[in-house]
Amino acid sequence: MEYYFNTVLTASFDEAIQLTTEALKSEGFGIISDIDIQAKLNEKLGVSFKKYRILGACNPGYAYKALQAEEKIGTMLPCNVIVIEQANGQVEVAAVNPISSMMAVQNPELEPVARAVTRKAEESY
Repeated sequence: MEYYFNTVLTASFDEAIQLTTEALKSEGFGIISDIDIQAKLNEKLGVSFKKYRILGACNPGYAYKALQAEEKIGTMLPCNVIVIEQANGQVEVAAVNPISSMMAVQNPELEPVARAVTRKAEESY
């Protein structure tokens, strides 16, 4: 099982951010963090890097259920979605596979939550 799933968009980088945010919102996810890796690497290390953003997506209802089942699951929240401008000009969007990440926790109570979040995330694509 892959630890992520992805898709390639035929859109500009900024459009891909907007489309991804809207798709996640339509499935009940909000973006609670947005990290511009390109800018941070330039600021902290003085290096050039391609456009790369990490969007922290959260569905409050599912986050609450997961936290009820496993107190320390917050170490894996929010669900990260990345938007990357590839060398060929295409924009890739990838997200962590909740089922794969929850397998590391080994708590059977998390399985239904992970499956539901995975379905919602996949529908966003």
